[in-house]
Amino acid sequence: MTFNRDVARPPGLEIAAIRQAIQHIEEKLSEDDFIGLYVEQANIFSALVGMFGTRALDMLSNYEKHRHTHTAQQNFPDLCRRGAPRPLRPEDCLECKASVRPWAIQSHYDHAGWYIVWRYLVDLTQTIDPEHRVLIWRVDLVFLTKEDWKYEGSRAGQSGGGRTHTFGVRKPATRLRECSVYERPGIALRAGKPVPINGIDS
Repeated sequence: MTFNRDVARPPGLEIAAIRQAIQHIEEKLSEDDFIGLYVEQANIFSALVGMFGTRALDMLSNYEKHRHTHTAQQNFPDLCRRGAPRPLRPEDCLECKASVRPWAIQSHYDHAGWYIVWRYLVDLTQTIDPEHRVLIWRVDLVFLTKEDWKYEGSRAGQSGGGRTHTFGVRKPATRLRECSVYERPGIALRAGKPVPINGIDS
């Protein structure tokens, strides 16, 4: 695993915890039951990656989930620094996101705080890693302010279609350029998708 220790991290979040969280996500979500769910409902798999990332950091780091179930499921943040005084400061908040896309970050909130983004891919053939079918190929860590977010309205209406409204990060590729705390060796971006380097035509 290749980590960049120069990337800013939330107070007290250690590289070792991120490394173990990656291993937890890859091992657990590569199990047959979860892969079966991915095959049936790929559109909800990102939620699972984010949930397993949250659970792993709760177990392995100095960040903890809300113990009140409703708060944990509905409100920002997913995690807060253990022992942080209330009301929470943005610097003590850590939200987990997951995406198959290389740059975008979307949220139902535009809160300031730390965000960790698990960039993943699903390799059903296990050609990249013979032990895992779910792979974390990059982890971004970034502190976002309210000004970093832009509102993305819903196109849903009486005529149908659309999705719920969200917030997206402005110019995410620029904003996240120096925020990759982890990059999996042997993976490169091609046409906006992560692919194995040895699979790119020379």
